Amino acid sequence: MSVLAVDVGTSMIKTVVLDDEGNEVAVARQATAVRRPRPGWAEQDMTAVWEAVVATIRSARRHVADGVRFIAFTAQGDGCWLVDDKGEPTGPAILWSDGRAAPIVEDWRASGVLDEAFRRTGSLTFPGLPNAILAWLAAHDPDRLARSSASLYCGGWLFLRFTGLTAVDESDASAPFLDPRTRRYSPGIRALFGLDWAERLLPPVRGNGRRVGELTARAAHELGLPAGLPVVMAPYDIVSTAIGVGATAPGQACTILGTTLCTEVVRDRPDTTGEPAGLTIVEDSHGRLLRAFPTLAGTEVITWAVRTLGLGSPAELGELAVQSPPGARGLVFLPYLSPAGERAPFLDPHARGVFWGMSLDHRPCDIARAVLEGLSMVIRDCLAASGAAAGELRLCGGGAASDAWCRLIADVTGLRTVRSADTEVGAKGAFLTGLVSLGEEPDIDAAARRYVRTRTADEPDAARSRFYASRFEAFLALRDLSAAGWKMLADSPTGSGAPAAPAPTTSAGDPHA
Repeated sequence: MSVLAVDVGTSMIKTVVLDDEGNEVAVARQATAVRRPRPGWAEQDMTAVWEAVVATIRSARRHVADGVRFIAFTAQGDGCWLVDDKGEPTGPAILWSDGRAAPIVEDWRASGVLDEAFRRTGSLTFPGLPNAILAWLAAHDPDRLARSSASLYCGGWLFLRFTGLTAVDESDASAPFLDPRTRRYSPGIRALFGLDWAERLLPPVRGNGRRVGELTARAAHELGLPAGLPVVMAPYDIVSTAIGVGATAPGQACTILGTTLCTEVVRDRPDTTGEPAGLTIVEDSHGRLLRAFPTLAGTEVITWAVRTLGLGSPAELGELAVQSPPGARGLVFLPYLSPAGERAPFLDPHARGVFWGMSLDHRPCDIARAVLEGLSMVIRDCLAASGAAAGELRLCGGGAASDAWCRLIADVTGLRTVRSADTEVGAKGAFLTGLVSLGEEPDIDAAARRYVRTRTADEPDAARSRFYASRFEAFLALRDLSAAGWKMLADSPTGSGAPAAPAPTTSAGDPHA
């Protein structure tokens, strides 16, 4: 019988049909919209997300000939998905990429709250985490909080719609309120952020052994599937993706080349030393954790570059980039293009993209190469912040389709890069979690050994790696120099550092008046 594995991303929802051997039989996809009603905001219609899940499942099940064994799903993490006591949304979901709470986070940083919280949890708060969003809502929309009875994540919202149960997976709960050592909510963390009042909104935590619910009659009718079908809530997307690409043992590392450029290393204990950075996420109930660095700008930077350079596809960007030599003829790109700044491996809501060293001598191929080099430098930066000595780096996500970029990542990081043979790695991780949760595999390691398949591997070129090692130091130094400029632009009246443009003058006879 088949398995339906659902991956609910920020911009794309996918349902994958997998056979008994974990092979992808069919994939149904539907795009979802991120609304930006104000600068720095990022929201989604919660009901529209569920309706897209329903549509992809109904589409995918047409490719099922032998019945469905179970549904397993993973979803985008962080953010705040509020529901009332009837399980209905009290407004749009506020996403992980939302920046409205940046001033609150900056106040917490100035007062030492962020550092103290990191020393307890191994996670550095950023504006898109629920503690920051809830604090913002308390100040700006208390009526919505009063109407809300649970603060869910996307995965919890879907579990509620599938099964009628209110819950949160322990990977989602890890940041910001979970103690990674006890795997329970920490009252001390809530108090540190001044959020004691939010306890009533925090749903029960489910981890290994408690991930399974049953499809309700209402959801079964919507999906065209039998009521009572097992539904497995897998860890959220960046964790399920690490599992799906086979990074399950301590010391193994992977990078998701997706909307978020997320570099992750598996650990067997929390690390709360060093400069606060990234997230510490509970991977399973056997003590394994993910040290994760999910950036705010990933493949959207490539989409921007493709559009800006007038190209037809990301593949054309890679083809153009290899026409420029390593170092892009002296051009350095800081790829911090998110309107919310950056959150990993450093936190700065004012961070923005910068080209250093540009001159009339530079050509489009140099710009293309600088973009890919800049994104690859971010991966190296995240690996350095993890403190781990990984032997190889597994790559997945949409960006892994680029041979040029994957070879460049090997050279920049100095690590062998290995790509997954699956196209939907997050869904594969949900599938593996489902097998373990339903007792069909003894543990995630065994499931990964049996079902994870890799394909292309790229070895780093020694000479180019030495070149990029020195280039990396220049990248960091230029970023430090840019920080003052970011702050200056943010403090300007228009947010751009330029004087406000005067309003256009018109007259009664002007046809544009």
